[in-house]
Amino acid sequence: MEPSQRLAEAERIARLAGERIVAARESQAFQQRYKSGDELVTDADVEIDRLIASELDAHFQDDARLTEEISPDRDVLEDNDAVWIVDPIDGTVNFAYGHPHVAVSIAWASEGKLRLGVVHAPFLGETFTALRGEGAWLNGEPIQASDASELSRSLVATGFPYRRDARAPLFRRLAAVLTCCRDIRRNGSAALDLCHVACGRLDAYYESVSPWDFAAGLLIAREAGAKTGHLYQCPDRIPPELYGENILVGAPGIYGTLRDILLKADDDRLEEIEAQN
Repeated sequence: MEPSQRLAEAERIARLAGERIVAARESQAFQQRYKSGDELVTDADVEIDRLIASELDAHFQDDARLTEEISPDRDVLEDNDAVWIVDPIDGTVNFAYGHPHVAVSIAWASEGKLRLGVVHAPFLGETFTALRGEGAWLNGEPIQASDASELSRSLVATGFPYRRDARAPLFRRLAAVLTCCRDIRRNGSAALDLCHVACGRLDAYYESVSPWDFAAGLLIAREAGAKTGHLYQCPDRIPPELYGENILVGAPGIYGTLRDILLKADDDRLEEIEAQN
């Protein structure tokens, strides 16, 4: 199947999932629980994951799947040539609380490279798509990342892990960036943050996230002209495009400056720890 046909099918599935998400929100027919300690999950997350899995199996049964709820084994990224990477509801906390920043994220990768991505925001009526080497679109119209050249006039987004004890090391980064940029946003959906970099609503984004959170959005941002990378070298066993630790995405004109600030914040924190010991 041609990449454009795969993209069309992925978009159809994402829109179908979006309809179910809206229906679940309107009916409030979902239960909430916790996994991995403080991470919220709802019945709707699992239901939508199963729906997407069923649709993918019907059309792409030979491809592997990495999905947040029912197929979360990341070894699939090392062992398979072609894999679908899915987050049924990116922004589960937003979904549960009634906020609109919620998205379905579907990406397809082969040979360690992201080939297509769809991020559908059902409450915002927006669908972001991208094909590798062919550009990125919002509701069918081409989009372009910002041309920001000064961090002091740039809007930056980030996020924080569910584990409270994992947040403290990130505070120095946050303070360093906030001191140097226009302002910071924390919208609660990595997929949409990346898409907002893609269309210029944000100038940059940094965070450590899971593959299902970023895969589609990363390709969309890159195809829209944003620079993408990592603060530190990626492990050899995982393709860099599928590795989610210390991601940095932004307008090319501010990428280097923001990267230097984040790295310096990490160095300062390490020096502080060493001094205390």
